[in-house]
Amino acid sequence: MSKDIIGFLRASAPAYHPGWGGPEFSSWEEEQLSWKRTCYIGDWSFLWDLQVSGPDALRFFSDTGVNSVAKFAIGQAKHLVQCDHDGKVAAEGVLMRMSDDVFRTQSSTAFWSAFLLEKGGYDAQWTEIRTFQLQVSGPTALAVCEKVTGQSLSDVKFMHFRPVTIAGRSVFALRQGMAGEIGFEFHGDAADADVVHAAIMAAGEEFGIRQLGRRTAMINHLEAAFPTGAWHYLNANFSAEAAGFPEFLAKNFDTKGIVPVLRGSFEGETIDDYTLSPFEMGWGKSVKFDHEFIGRAALEREAEHPRKRRVTLVFNADDVVRIYASLFNGDQEPLDFLEIPHPQRWVVWADAVRQGVRTVGISSTPGYSLHFRSFLSLAYLDADVAEAGGEVEILWGAPGHRQTSISATIAPAPYKADNRRANLAAPAETTPA
Repeated sequence: MSKDIIGFLRASAPAYHPGWGGPEFSSWEEEQLSWKRTCYIGDWSFLWDLQVSGPDALRFFSDTGVNSVAKFAIGQAKHLVQCDHDGKVAAEGVLMRMSDDVFRTQSSTAFWSAFLLEKGGYDAQWTEIRTFQLQVSGPTALAVCEKVTGQSLSDVKFMHFRPVTIAGRSVFALRQGMAGEIGFEFHGDAADADVVHAAIMAAGEEFGIRQLGRRTAMINHLEAAFPTGAWHYLNANFSAEAAGFPEFLAKNFDTKGIVPVLRGSFEGETIDDYTLSPFEMGWGKSVKFDHEFIGRAALEREAEHPRKRRVTLVFNADDVVRIYASLFNGDQEPLDFLEIPHPQRWVVWADAVRQGVRTVGISSTPGYSLHFRSFLSLAYLDADVAEAGGEVEILWGAPGHRQTSISATIAPAPYKADNRRANLAAPAETTPA
C-alpha cells in the first residue's frame, strides 16, 4: 500500500502555483535581491484562512500542537506545528490569537485543524474566512509599513500583531519575516485586497519596493530555512489516523489544484521515509513537553536521540554547469533539467544524499540564489554527518533517467543571516546594507 502511495505521488502532475500573481513583475533577479537591498511585497492571499472559535478552542490547539500555549496573549502569533502519533509533521502554519476564544490559522494547519475538529470532542467550531495576506519584508520594510499605515510600528514585538488602517481599510499588521528580514504581513478582508495592495506599492515606491512573482518567491524560504509543506517536505497525511482526509479536503476546501507530487532520485521503502519530525526540520525549539499532545511520546524519544538535522547544501558550481552542458551534447540523453531559479510548479523534491556508498539523507527542492551566486537546497541529514563543512554527493536524476552526482558542501541553515528580530528602533544598525 505504501509503495502504491509513492508511485501515485510520483505519477501526479504538478500544478502551477496559484499565488503571487504571475511569474515575474520586474525581473526575477531584481525581485530576488529585493529582500537584501530594499524590500518586496508578496501576495500570500491564496493561503487558506481558518477561524476556530468556542470555549475549547485553546484546548484544541494545545492537544494537537507541539507548541506550549501556557503563555499565549491576545494579539500574539505562534508557528503552530501539528504532528501525527509517530511525531511526523502533519501540518504547520501561523496561529493568531484574536480574542479569548477566537483563533485564526493559515496554510496546512487550516486543513488539518478543520479535519481534526470534525471528529468531535471539542466545543469549538471552524469556519473558513476569506482574507488577503500581503507580506512586506526587507531592510526598508519598516519605512514602507509605517508610511502606508501612518503610524509607528517600532513597538510591535516579533510574532505579535495589532489592528492598523491602510487606505481606510481595517487591517491586522503581523510582525514576522519569512525572508529572514524585518517584515510585516497584513491580513484583512479579501474584498479590500486590491486597494491595500495598491496603497502599499505606492508607499513603497520611494523605498525601492518590488513585487514578488512565483518564479523566485520561494528562494526566500530557502535562504532563510523555512521548510514549506508540499515543497521542502511531505506532510504526514497518509497514516491510518488520516483516513478520509483527502475526501474531507475535496468536500470542504478549494485546493486550487495543488496536490502532493514527488520528484527526485530518492527511493524510499515506505511513505514514512519521506515524512519528517519537527526536530528533523529544525523546529525542535517549538516542541514543549509541558502538555499532552498528539505525537508527544514519539518526540520525547527522539529528543534524546535525534535522527536527522536540517542543513543547507551548497551545490558545486562545476557540477551544475555540467548539467546544463548536457543539453547541448548530442551523444547522450540530457540530464534532468535543473530549473533556475527554482521550479515554478508545486513539487516535493527528494534527492538521495550520499557519503560514499551510504545514503545519509534527503535534499529537498533546489534553488539558485543570485545573492550568494550558488544553487542551494534544504536537506535533512543523519545527525552524525550533518556538520558544517562536510562534503556529500547528491544523486541527480529521477529513477529510470540518466543520473549523475552533484558534489555539495554542508552549511548551516539558515544560510542567510537571520535579521527578523532586529531592533525596529534602529533598523539601520541591525540590517544589511
